[in-house]
Amino acid sequence: MAAPKKGRSASAQSKPGRSLALILIAIVALTGGMFASGHTTPRLGIDLAGGTSITLRAVPEKGQESAINKANMDTAVDIMNRRVNGLGVSEAEVQTQGTRNIIVNIPKGTNSEEARQQVGTTAKLYFRPVLATEASVGASASPSPSASGSASSSPSSSASPKTTASSSKTGSATPTATATSQGRAASDALKADSTPSASASASASASASPSASSSSAASAAAAKLEAQYTALDCSKKSVQNTAGKGAKATDATVACGKVSGIWYKYLLGPAAVDGTDVKKASAVYNTTTAAGWQVTMDFTGKGGDKFAKVTGELAKNTAPQNEFGIVLDGQVVSSPSVSSSITGGSAEISGSFTQEEAQSLANMLSYGALPLTFKEDSVTTVTAALGGEQLHAGLIAGAIGLALVVIYLLIFYRGLSVIAIPSLLVSAILTYVIMALLGPGIGFALNLPAVCGAIVAIGITADSFIVFFERIRDEIREGRSLRPAVERAWPRARRTILVSDFVSFLAAAVLFIVTVGKVQGFAFTLGLTTVLDVVVVFLFTKPLMTILARRKFFATGHKFSGLDPKALGAKAPLRRTRRPSAPVDPKEA
Repeated sequence: MAAPKKGRSASAQSKPGRSLALILIAIVALTGGMFASGHTTPRLGIDLAGGTSITLRAVPEKGQESAINKANMDTAVDIMNRRVNGLGVSEAEVQTQGTRNIIVNIPKGTNSEEARQQVGTTAKLYFRPVLATEASVGASASPSPSASGSASSSPSSSASPKTTASSSKTGSATPTATATSQGRAASDALKADSTPSASASASASASASPSASSSSAASAAAAKLEAQYTALDCSKKSVQNTAGKGAKATDATVACGKVSGIWYKYLLGPAAVDGTDVKKASAVYNTTTAAGWQVTMDFTGKGGDKFAKVTGELAKNTAPQNEFGIVLDGQVVSSPSVSSSITGGSAEISGSFTQEEAQSLANMLSYGALPLTFKEDSVTTVTAALGGEQLHAGLIAGAIGLALVVIYLLIFYRGLSVIAIPSLLVSAILTYVIMALLGPGIGFALNLPAVCGAIVAIGITADSFIVFFERIRDEIREGRSLRPAVERAWPRARRTILVSDFVSFLAAAVLFIVTVGKVQGFAFTLGLTTVLDVVVVFLFTKPLMTILARRKFFATGHKFSGLDPKALGAKAPLRRTRRPSAPVDPKEA
């Protein structure tokens, strides 16, 4: 009979309590974190907890009806999915319906209003030069000219009161432009009672026609735009989201934006940079200066050239005409100022941003340029009545399945069930706690397919125990006593368990990658429970088996232990025998 291996494996065999202590500490720490976070139950998906369903319809621009095709619809779905799902497991569903509609289902528990703004903001993204800006008619106050006010509270529909844009091609975090006030008196930017101011009139006229200086039609267009700007009242909700919608990229326009809780109106020039020119945008925290949260932008090659050109032109002007408005869905979401041309294909937007504001602006810059324009057709509330019944039925099915597994273990493995049942319990606790933590952590939502994945995991976990137990029984049938049988069975059982779990995890990973929506919930849960199965078997089941193998009840093969040599048809016990010594030659003697 071969003795157990020496070294590290022997140490692990002699001190199984270390592994048990490790997993129990992990359970206590995770459970404590769950209660500390205040999220003691998993976040439920839309089919279990209800939520919001949004229907968006693709609207073709004039002369571009052919743009509504499968490729552009798939691209729009991908962008919207990244907006609302982040890591892809928050269970917000984005899918096409027919050839023109996109359905977005947002589960309860998510910030549905913010998610609706993210996905409902479907127009194209533009960078437009600011020609004039002032507090709207209904505003009760205006920000300080020194721009000492705090950042706006709604980055999805607001402008930062003291944002600046600077070049980041050298990796420096220090802004090269100073902050400027967004609020300007109407008389300083655009004379409402006379001919437009030189700067505003010239810019607006230029956007109307290349020969605006000599064209009466262009002058009329500029006068009309001036009248629109003068009459614009962005304090009215009916105006805030509609003022700049439908404007062509090549035309000047008016728009609204929010600063420190106050709505401002803007006169904007033609789009200088398109949202598709932004390659990547991200929110970063600048630790080297007092800038705080910033938004960094990387442009495409052509986009970098266009951005350098427009910032160079803006830098020659005084405020507010040294600012560019970032316009999404016709609304100004930020209007940074510049003091020099920003070259190198990269830029930073800094100001009094919170982390949420910076991340929201970065998301808009990254995912704001959709290939199509969409109209919000309907927003409905989904009830969870049917889902609640299905969840109840699913939990009953899971309880029945677990009960059948326990009965099977008690009948066929008898005493060994005192190892298998606690192992199942530990696996269930870890699964529940981690799911509860993943809700607020990465937006994981438990839906019906995810519940199904957890039920399937019961069988996967029980299969691992059975593999180990049967390997031990095989060793006992060979005539070995329990303690060496456990240590000899473990390496072979370990290989089988790892291979089996790897196949299950690989299938779950592939399913998660190639599918969308609720099926991802099933794949994610299956992959998570498969990983936990390995953890439980290695750190709980095997050490507990090693400890119990030293107890008389199991070591002597009691008939109710599940390891009775007689019942298993074991051979005679293996005994060590000394090799006979070689005969001695009489002559040599």
